Amino acid sequence: MADGGQAKETGLKQAQDFHDLASRTLVAIPALNEQAHIVQCLESLRLGMDEALFHAFEIIVADGGSQDQTVALVEQYAADYPNVRCIENQGRLQSAGVNEVARAGAVGRDILIRCDAHAAYPKGFLKRCLEAWQQHQVSAVVFPMDAVGRGCFQKANAWIVDTRLGSGGSAHRGGQRSGFVDHGHHGIFDRAIFLRLGGYDEEFSHNEDAEFDARLRASGGKIWLDATIRIGYFPRSTMASLWRQYFNYGVGRARNILKNKLRPRFRQMIPLLNIGALVASFFIWPFHPIGALWPVLYGGLLLGSSLWMTIAHRSACGLLSGVALGIIHLAWGIGFLVGCGRYLARGVWR
Repeated sequence: MADGGQAKETGLKQAQDFHDLASRTLVAIPALNEQAHIVQCLESLRLGMDEALFHAFEIIVADGGSQDQTVALVEQYAADYPNVRCIENQGRLQSAGVNEVARAGAVGRDILIRCDAHAAYPKGFLKRCLEAWQQHQVSAVVFPMDAVGRGCFQKANAWIVDTRLGSGGSAHRGGQRSGFVDHGHHGIFDRAIFLRLGGYDEEFSHNEDAEFDARLRASGGKIWLDATIRIGYFPRSTMASLWRQYFNYGVGRARNILKNKLRPRFRQMIPLLNIGALVASFFIWPFHPIGALWPVLYGGLLLGSSLWMTIAHRSACGLLSGVALGIIHLAWGIGFLVGCGRYLARGVWR
């Protein structure tokens, strides 16, 4: 009986500790035209904890001018959960939205968690964030993403993007090991540090998280990737949207590297080497057959990737994986070159 009473007392103390942490936590959700996902996102954050604990969090959706029912759906949800509210994000971008929430949250909420409306969060996500925050005592805790698909092209994209061919072995793209990292999917922060560093750079439409991580590390902050907390991510479902996404990723990465004087990783240079080889082949091919060598080899890589995913997942959708991979490589590389050109030509970002 004594042991049972002690266990009950310990459980009650832990519950109170989590409630105290939750009452110090601000959750930021930037959104724009997310009527298909916003309620699912909010519900996924609520699941896995009791109502009292969920109500202790302050959750703010920063809407960037949605033309659909996003705001109405949030307001409808807030009628049942008054700890949820929606504010206007005049900057429209995700970076500006998170900054708006960080400034607008109640005094005394010193823990900031960023969530994305387009992601699927595991049961008990917010509680597990606080557990990781308590355990590691770092400036930020980040997580790996696992891409998941619904339609055929989205599945093919999801299957290939988390491989080494798609992400270059990035720790937060399907990675399985926890540890200190340079960057990961955001994440939970010390709100005071986030604000002191100026939050996200609102000139960034993409890669704002990696750019912030660069400044955080430069200030002496440490980032822990907790691979036990995994985020489901729905990648782009069309070729055109995938191209735009990775083109913008490339532009943002170039700006981040130049702004913060970072040394690019070799895996980030591979798409540039590939583009260089393809351009060189274009000029050599008319004069010598060796010019066809690299396009044939690269085409074989894409074809092999399609066959690999088709066999691995036993689905004809895998045949589109090579197409997705080619888009990822070429769009990122071209975007990176365009980003470098813009930054160097103007001296400042536009």
